[in-house]
Formats: sequence, C-alpha cells, structure tokens
Amino acid sequence: MKAVWKGSIGFGLVNIPIRLFSAVQNSNLDLDMLDGKDHSKIKFQRINENTGKVVPYERIVKGFLLRDKYVILDDDDYEDASPEKSKMIELENFVDIDEINPIYYESSYYAEPEKQGQKAYALLLKALIKSNKAGVARFVLRSTENLCVIHPMDEIIVVTKIRFPEEIRSHEEIEVPSLAAISKKELDVGLALIKQYTSDFDITGFHDEYSKELLRIIKAKAKGKRATVKKLKPREELSDDLYGQLMKSLGKKGA
Repeated sequence: MKAVWKGSIGFGLVNIPIRLFSAVQNSNLDLDMLDGKDHSKIKFQRINENTGKVVPYERIVKGFLLRDKYVILDDDDYEDASPEKSKMIELENFVDIDEINPIYYESSYYAEPEKQGQKAYALLLKALIKSNKAGVARFVLRSTENLCVIHPMDEIIVVTKIRFPEEIRSHEEIEVPSLAAISKKELDVGLALIKQYTSDFDITGFHDEYSKELLRIIKAKAKGKRATVKKLKPREELSDDLYGQLMKSLGKKGA
C-alpha cells in the first residue's frame, strides 16, 4: 500500500512519527460508460453553456455565486483560506467512542509508526485500549483541515475522519409520525422482537452480495450464456394490523 500522509501524532509532549494508509476500498464493480452502438468509451467535455464550445482546462476558473453574481477565486485566495500546513495530528481531548454518532463518520486510515516512534506508538495504543477512549484531533490532508478520532482496532491505531457539525443537514423538514401512536402492547412485542434478533455484531457475516451476483452475470454473458437468477420470494401484502405482523414475526424467528 502507498502512504497517503506522513507526519506525527502529538500526544502531550510526545511526538509519534507515523504514516497513514487508506483502510477502506470500494467493493463496487468498475463499470465504464460506452456508446451502445459500437461500445466506444464515452468522453466528457467541459462546454460553455452560452457558446456551446469546449473550454480549455487552463482557462477554467472557479467562482462562488453571491447575490446573483459570481465571485472568482484565484490561487492566493485558496492559499489564504488554507489551514497552516502542519504535519501534526494534535490530540485535543479524549472521549468515549460511543458518544460519537455514526452519522459523523467519514473514512478511516491505518496509522503505521516510523522506526523511531514505535515505543511511543505502542504506549498510546495500549493506553487507548486500557482506557476504552478515543482521541479527538485535527490534521491537514490535501490542503484541507479535517476533524478525526484516533482509536484502536485489532492492536493498530486507526485515524477516522469525522464530519464537522456544519456538514450535517438539519432534519427539521423531515416528517415523522408521533411516538404517541404506538400502544404499550405493540411496543412490548417490538422490544421482544428486537431481543429475539439481538446478537454480537460480526462484520464477517455481511458481504457485498450485489456486486458478487453482478460479476457472476457478467462472466456468464461473456461466455454467451444467461445466468440463472434467484427468484424472489413473494412477501405478504401489507396490512394495518401492526400488532398481528409483529406477532407473526416473532413466530417466524422461532420457527
């Protein structure tokens, strides 16, 4: 793997030199857009909406629409707005990882220590495991300031980027039903259903079945065959009897 960032974790007065490696990858199949007539690849062009002509890349600028007029930004503007290009992930405080709502999580990176920082790395890792805490910090990646949490996973330190509050949309416009509509009887059966389905979380039991099935269909088509498709089992019609549906669900799990 190729490192995407090199710097240090600041743990008090201790500097831990590290390299970050992307911990995630896309499991979707890489599909190209083609012309249905001759299967040639589709190319995208940057077109001026007024003239209809192609705009050379070197002539393209970026602007922000403010009061019906664009304010054009240049390199100096980006430089002035950029955070100080520090190579330090400075731990600001420590929190219980459960206090962070999953909606804030973005992407994760494995942190590998440089040779001169291995003991300090081991100390921070062991302290995080023992305290059951995660560190909150900021760092600059690709000229952008990022908020992150530093937490242990399988005896390795993981740096997970999290979103700033400004990046989370308000849910005030979302219409949801009143909780008062649920009776105690329905709630009791719902809780019983949750309890019946409760188990330890094991991520290895979940796989990208869609991409796997799509690849199987692609390989069959390459051989001039039609892959057998799994038939969907028909579901019962929806009804207004919520309690009855819950009771049937309990019986189905037990069977």
